[in-house]
Amino acid sequence: MVKIQKVSEVCEIIMGQSPPSDSYNDKGIGMPFFQGKSEFGELNPTPKWYCSSPIRLAEVDDILISVRAPVGDVNIANVNCCIGRGLAAIRPDKTKLLTKFLFYVLKGKKREIENMGTGSTFKAISKKDLVNIKIPVPNIEIQKKIVNTFDKAQELIDKRKAQIEALDQLTQSVFLEMFGSIQGEKLPLSELCEINPPKREVADLKEDTIVSFIPMANVSENGEIDLSETRNLGEVYKGFTYFKENDVLFAKITPCMENGKGAIAKNLTNEVGFGSTEFHVLRPKEGITSEWLYYLTTLPNFRQQAEKNMTGSAGQKRVPKQFFDKYKVNKPTIESQEEFKKIILKINSQKEMLKKSLAILDTNFQSLMQRAFKGELFTEEKVSNL
Repeated sequence: MVKIQKVSEVCEIIMGQSPPSDSYNDKGIGMPFFQGKSEFGELNPTPKWYCSSPIRLAEVDDILISVRAPVGDVNIANVNCCIGRGLAAIRPDKTKLLTKFLFYVLKGKKREIENMGTGSTFKAISKKDLVNIKIPVPNIEIQKKIVNTFDKAQELIDKRKAQIEALDQLTQSVFLEMFGSIQGEKLPLSELCEINPPKREVADLKEDTIVSFIPMANVSENGEIDLSETRNLGEVYKGFTYFKENDVLFAKITPCMENGKGAIAKNLTNEVGFGSTEFHVLRPKEGITSEWLYYLTTLPNFRQQAEKNMTGSAGQKRVPKQFFDKYKVNKPTIESQEEFKKIILKINSQKEMLKKSLAILDTNFQSLMQRAFKGELFTEEKVSNL
């Protein structure tokens, strides 16, 4: 029988805290500074920022877990680092728990941890939530065998993700090839799309009309939307952001903007949707397609410029509406946009096949996790005979 313990019984938990904003730099001065999931890789984070006046520190081999917008993603620290309030560090007792084993356990509990999150604008969890997470703690030899098995399974998943990522990069390459060399007068992006349009299409709907509701958590970093949540119009009409079919959603807050959250609104209930007020809604004007507009907002240069124009405090900056007046582009022909749309449909069709394959691998991996953590794959008797 596998022993089940609370995280607090076998780990130390360090909640992140943002250092003074004037101590941030991108010059490599001070310690690497991680603020949230935006710096995460598959296993280890990559620093974008450094900090000369760190407050909360994580050590090499600590588990870093995202505790706000989004919740539940994990990485392993490969350097001593400063952590902001978007992260917590979980430091396992090495006599009882292998770091890599804990990494896989928490990864397997991501959905459970996500469901602990509270907050209307973005989800967050507290130290109290982390303390009470229950995890299996088999002996160290069994942990080693489980980690080895998971590493092999993860390798297959990583290869499939790399193929999907290659198609995403292809999309950006096609966009730049088709639209990056357009000559002529540049126009503010706000002249090509309406920014945060008023709720004029909603005025004649009844308050009990069911509409799609899309909180920030329901939009992924790769343009996908979870449409499972609906609400009565009366619940959302005044307090939330309005959008309609084919509008482009662009997350304007940190860290969601930096994480690349955004999407084209598709298949909405009554072609009307509401969501977090932390989205900008970009409605294409005549001669502009949703596909061109959305993929423009995914380009690294666009995100970098948006980040540079963010206003507000260090912990909660926002891209102001005025940014779209400042960001200028060449208007593409509708013919080139339609051709781009056809190419995107073909690429997305290939991605869908790979995603289905990835989903099967993920399902098998989750099943493997459940069996391992229940003690069905490895037992002390089996390990002792190896």
